[in-house]
Amino acid sequence: MMVRYASYFMAALLPLLLFRWFAPTSIGEIDFWLLWLFAMVLVSLPVIYAEIALAYRSIEAPLAGMQKLTREADASPLWRSFGWLTAVVAIAIAALIISGASSGLLSALTELNSAPNLPVFAVASGLMVIAVLLSLLGVAPLPIGLGLMVVGLVMGLTNGLPQVEFAMTNINLTEWARAVALALVSVGAGTGLYWFGQHLVTKQTVTAVEPDGLNVTKSHSTKLHSTKTPHTYRAAKLVLPIWILQLVIGIVALFSSGLALPPIGQLLYHAGVLFVASYLLYYSAQQLAHKFGLVVGLVITLIVGVLLVTIVPTAWLVGLLVIVSSIAVLVLSIFAGWHMKISHLRKSLNFGSEASYNLWRVAIRLIVPLALILALVGWILLWLS
Repeated sequence: MMVRYASYFMAALLPLLLFRWFAPTSIGEIDFWLLWLFAMVLVSLPVIYAEIALAYRSIEAPLAGMQKLTREADASPLWRSFGWLTAVVAIAIAALIISGASSGLLSALTELNSAPNLPVFAVASGLMVIAVLLSLLGVAPLPIGLGLMVVGLVMGLTNGLPQVEFAMTNINLTEWARAVALALVSVGAGTGLYWFGQHLVTKQTVTAVEPDGLNVTKSHSTKLHSTKTPHTYRAAKLVLPIWILQLVIGIVALFSSGLALPPIGQLLYHAGVLFVASYLLYYSAQQLAHKFGLVVGLVITLIVGVLLVTIVPTAWLVGLLVIVSSIAVLVLSIFAGWHMKISHLRKSLNFGSEASYNLWRVAIRLIVPLALILALVGWILLWLS
């Protein structure tokens, strides 16, 4: 049952984890949040639809699925890079939140007069090793992480909600860049996480057994076939709940980003972050396992994760995450919009009307790539300044 709700857990967790890195310094900038809502509708929503459609079509994890889909569409193997990019994005997100958690834990322990005499990078490396070990538990750490984070935030509410003064500011390209990054990264659009979640559900269905221990081959084949049958599901049944949940949690994250957590609340919150990071590393290792095997996939994930938290500054990690995730979303949007067969996507999405499908197709082919290119230009201007 936990596998079935993995996508919803991640939809609720990512905004809480990543808003702090992409929200403006003054969270009361009305124009920024309007741009974020605009990007959520025009960029994130079409991308999540594309991701779920490809998941239904391939019935595989992203890396294996892209190999199958590129052969099916007779497209260049270059588009399979999306699978590799998603693994890098997952490790980068895990490294970023673990870096933040290590600083937060040391700060909380200092207030409790219990801080170890260790540099931040050493604590971050230790947490990364622990997170990789926890990743062996698969999906199980997700509800634990969410519970600990919620308890920590509730403890912060004892000091009252922070006062937010809302005001309009000037709209510019760098603000659009931050809004698009927030709309993509913090909701997981283009990371392959929802694709992977759908794959886990399908895999669980296929490998289920009857009480007598025998595989239910007939019922499984029926269920597996139903995932390919356009009349048995609609992508909106999965996409819209995820997207609405992200929108609601995003608003909660907006108002809770300025909460002052007590030391115990910080410890609980950052312990929860560690459990969530383990799922991201599990996802990355599973992707790499398709090519190298599980053990090598875990080793590569560990090495890359430790290197990121020890030698890459946090600000650079944010930049790395922006670049890699933007490229991943661009690859996904171009492949889904221009290379996938129309008939295959129409069946996978199964919209209620042809007009809805046409709107999505225009968005994924034109609006999403243009929005991403403008956002990357905005980030370049921000970094140069």
